[in-house]
Amino acid sequence: MTDALTRMLAARDWILADGATGTNLFNMGLSSGEPPELWNTDEPDKIRKLYRGAVEAGSDLFLTNTFGGNASRLKLHNAQSRVRELNRVGAALGREIADRAGRPVVVAGSIGPTGEIFEPMGTMTHELAVEMFHEQAEGLKEGGADVLWVETMSAPEEYRAAADAALRADMPWCGTMSFDTAGRTMMGTTSSALADMVERLVNPPIAFGANCGVGASDLMRTILGFAATGTERPIIAKGNAGIPKYHDGHIHYDGTPELMAEYAVLARDAGVRIIGGCCGTMPQHLRSMRVALESRPRGNRPSLETIQAKLGGFSSASDGTGDTSGDPKRERRGRRG
Repeated sequence: MTDALTRMLAARDWILADGATGTNLFNMGLSSGEPPELWNTDEPDKIRKLYRGAVEAGSDLFLTNTFGGNASRLKLHNAQSRVRELNRVGAALGREIADRAGRPVVVAGSIGPTGEIFEPMGTMTHELAVEMFHEQAEGLKEGGADVLWVETMSAPEEYRAAADAALRADMPWCGTMSFDTAGRTMMGTTSSALADMVERLVNPPIAFGANCGVGASDLMRTILGFAATGTERPIIAKGNAGIPKYHDGHIHYDGTPELMAEYAVLARDAGVRIIGGCCGTMPQHLRSMRVALESRPRGNRPSLETIQAKLGGFSSASDGTGDTSGDPKRERRGRRG
């Protein structure tokens, strides 16, 4: 147990992760289409504020501002030569905030998808993806990240490439996928397929799970899918704060701090070990989640009916595996925008 996250998991029943990166940075003035990774060097105080906001709200772990920090994504902004630098600085700013927290806080180096399609439908190869993720991983390692955090993946090929890159960098890692298409990822992976895949990897993650997607209720249904496989590997849940809606010229997520507190408790009771938020999740949501996790007693694993009653209906009839027992009893108020 040499890495910080493994030590924390051994000592804690649950870990509170952070919330949104993009939503918080847009509120600080980031423009639509502007790569947030450039702010690591151009606006370091704002990135410190992002990290500090999560820590002060009670997060035990936060992600670095490096989600799109691979060569494929940065090439869109003529910044592909800055991969190592932007990742190193993003992690170093995080290390600075974590080391001043006065308590153990894990710095997780965020690695998002390349945005490319793998062969034979596309041009991305396993070797090239490993190379891209490894370059990013080395920058995060140099900056002092405790663990690599692979997130929002859709393709199993990309998830496997990230696992190989983490091994090449000699870094511990975690990995989540986004189940946003009727209970499956965009490329068709189910919750049970991911749980099976992580156990077959040469370099399995410390923890695995789901992030982003449609809303907290759908994400919780995916979490129950992981649990149903009997996995003993720690599960991660990072759900969106409600449903995105266009309001006064910007995207607003309708999830309240109270809803996210309910979600956090349901996730814990479902056996999730690392609980956080994704899009729309602000420090005020995290504070409510922390209070609820600390003050409310542990309950039984929630049923699909309980999840719907507390978080709202599911966006699809099936969980993606062919099980329709979770047919929604009422319609969702909106849909992904």
